[in-house]
Amino acid sequence: MKTILWVLLCASLFDEPLSLWGQRGGPRPPEAKPLVLGNYKLEFTISSTGVRFNKLVMKEGDPISPIAAIGHFLALDGFGAPSEQEAALGMPFHGEAGRTPFEVLAINPATPAHLATLRGTLPIAQETVTRTMEMVDGENIVYVTTQVESNLTVDRPISWAEHATIGPPYLEKGKVVVDMPATNCRVRPYKPGVIPGHLVYDKDFKWPMAPTVDGGQADIRAIPTDHNWLDLASCQMDVTRRLAFVSALHLEKHLAYGYVFRREDYPWVMSWMNFTGDERAARGMEFSSQPFDISHKETVAMSPMFGQPTFRWLPAKSKIENKFLIFYTKVPDDFTKIDDVTLADGKVTIIDRSGKDRSEKRVVLAASKGF
Repeated sequence: MKTILWVLLCASLFDEPLSLWGQRGGPRPPEAKPLVLGNYKLEFTISSTGVRFNKLVMKEGDPISPIAAIGHFLALDGFGAPSEQEAALGMPFHGEAGRTPFEVLAINPATPAHLATLRGTLPIAQETVTRTMEMVDGENIVYVTTQVESNLTVDRPISWAEHATIGPPYLEKGKVVVDMPATNCRVRPYKPGVIPGHLVYDKDFKWPMAPTVDGGQADIRAIPTDHNWLDLASCQMDVTRRLAFVSALHLEKHLAYGYVFRREDYPWVMSWMNFTGDERAARGMEFSSQPFDISHKETVAMSPMFGQPTFRWLPAKSKIENKFLIFYTKVPDDFTKIDDVTLADGKVTIIDRSGKDRSEKRVVLAASKGF
């Protein structure tokens, strides 16, 4: 039986009710036939609308029931709600990219394919986006390269987030931990929605222990077992690192799903903790050019945060390029934490140092395409 990571392309994974899509640009376009990339280890399904990631199938190893639900879409050029002026001109929540039909420029003719390149135009932001997904035989890796080209003759701040999210059935209370090389963190200054929050608004903390409204602390690595709440916190990636990561480890199924990315591309990871206790539950692992899902004006106004710029420039009539990879693999039964993920010498190494003696347990994956 195959091990599957499913993507739920539902309203909850866009952080807002469906009605907001109608208010901010009309209904989403119909889905085109999905594209499928693969090798003999993984099969990866992509929607050409927004280049959203739909499904990841592990095709080898011990029989495991399908257990994981994820969502990943591109929030560009906007992360969160637009300003009133942008909304009035039709800018949707989380920008145009996630709802834009992309043209397939190239796809490997082999079955299954190993590479796909898609391009889309964002008419409101006046940007052209080109996204390439690639897989290599024998690897548990998907490589993603994205170029954004400005069609404007002025420099401008850009909002760019990879809205990666896990949900049920992968997101089980007390059975999943999220790890990243985070340092300084801040709880979002205000929270949308009516679900109660558990963390103190606009409060700084060191990863992973966040201040709670009852005067205590919450380990936001873990999925809580005793309450339902919704909070958002953003963390700065360790500035001494060239590469950062964010991962979701299932402690019972012994599976690790995650991302490795260049820290200069994505210096922030926002944790969207939508712990509703039902099928709407989600844990965001949203690596981004900015700390929070707020408008361009708010993002620029709050810079810097922890000495780090909170926005990135897109130069006039120029391109910028970001790269990251996705890994999905089984891990040993005694893995309880992901302390580090490295990419070097054609390998991704996943490291757990949670034992009493701090000795390293490792999973090494072939990863021939570095960045």
